[in-house]
Amino acid sequence: MRWGEIIRRLVLIPPTLVGVAVIVFVLLRVVPGDPIAMMIPPGASPADIDRLRAFYGLDQPILQQFITWFGQALRGDFGRSISVHQSVFELVLARLPATLELAALATLIAVVLGTIAAMIGIQLRGRRAEWVVDGGVGVFLAIPDFLWALILLLLFGVLIPLLPISGRIDPQIDVNFHSNFYLVESFLTGRFDIANALLHHMLLPALALALPFAALVARILKTSLAEAEDQDYAQIARARGFSRPAILLREVFPNALIPTVALGGVQISLLLGGTVLVERIFSYEGIGNMAIDAVINRDFPLIQGLILTFAVLFIALNLGVDLVVTLLDPRLRHG
Repeated sequence: MRWGEIIRRLVLIPPTLVGVAVIVFVLLRVVPGDPIAMMIPPGASPADIDRLRAFYGLDQPILQQFITWFGQALRGDFGRSISVHQSVFELVLARLPATLELAALATLIAVVLGTIAAMIGIQLRGRRAEWVVDGGVGVFLAIPDFLWALILLLLFGVLIPLLPISGRIDPQIDVNFHSNFYLVESFLTGRFDIANALLHHMLLPALALALPFAALVARILKTSLAEAEDQDYAQIARARGFSRPAILLREVFPNALIPTVALGGVQISLLLGGTVLVERIFSYEGIGNMAIDAVINRDFPLIQGLILTFAVLFIALNLGVDLVVTLLDPRLRHG
């Protein structure tokens, strides 16, 4: 990726976000349902309803509503939540670190498990045991993350209660951090007891997100390893007397890593989307769980803020993956 390509993608980010904002804003107001009707108490007078509708700007035409909201969003003000009665920006900022830490842990687990499965599969290439590995990968890939969440919930929460199945941390633990990145800050400040408690709560939802991703990494990496192993440079290394494990690690693996990162990076975006249901199942306090509450309550400002947050994360991830692929592939670095 040359500098011109990077600049072009950066220039496209603002119009992309504007397009997402327009689509979401219009769709929320076209779909039937009135958020004011869901928050008013029984017996509220029509005057009270009109007053609330005017307070949230829902009495104006859609175009005027969008112009007002978009002007505020450009100043960093995404409005006030209808259901929680707090600033949308502050609500998202408070929950976002939990989701980012969960997604990072799930990605780490997926990469480790997927790489191990791919290396085992390529070592068994041409043997009957290879079919066992490929079959297992296919099974893990066929089960979606939310179903893995239910399976893990029943297995380790009901049948073998080894791990906590709800929340981000035990309520009785005093968490006094300067940021909402609890796991990162607990490691940096040496509070390993809190880090251990956090990991215990994160393990099941992270595994639910990681298992399908790990299967995809294993399948892509194993295929790339098999293709790279048949190339001339690998055959020359074998003719020089290098062992097969040494050839796989030194010659084959670096080249097979490029398509794995390129395709696996797309899956990270899907993994972030999967946090919505998985966080809900485990009552994990992230933006995914909050997104479902916002949809149930028809909380327009909060939904808009959350979707824009996910859009920014997706764009940043895709750009980051492209940069990593460029660093790994010398052909792209040199144009």
